[in-house]
Amino acid sequence: MQLLIYHPSTSAVWADALFVSVLQRSDEPGAGQVRRAIAAAVRAYGSGGCAQRVAQEFGDHPETAVARMRWARAAAGVVVASPAGLRRTVPEDGRGCPLPGRGDGGW
Repeated sequence: MQLLIYHPSTSAVWADALFVSVLQRSDEPGAGQVRRAIAAAVRAYGSGGCAQRVAQEFGDHPETAVARMRWARAAAGVVVASPAGLRRTVPEDGRGCPLPGRGDGGW
C-alpha cells in the first residue's frame, strides 16, 4: 500500500481560512476585507489548522457549515479574480461568483 500525501491548492487554503475567520457574509465584505481575514486566519492557525477547524465545524454543525463554505469559496474566488483595489461584494448565497482557480499571490 502506498501512502498518498494531500497538498491542498491555494484556493482551498484561502476558502478554509475565510471559513474559520471572524468575517461574516452579513458584513458584505469587500475584497480587501476578505484578503485581510484570510491572512489573519492563516497567521493564527496555519493552513492545516484552518482545515482542522473546518472539519470540526462540519462535524458539529453540518447544516450551517455547508452554506458558510459555499460563501467562503465564492468570496475567495472573487478575491482571486479581482484587482487588489477593487471593492466587490459577494452575494449572500455565494452563487454567480467565480470559483478560485488561479492565484495572484496578492495578500
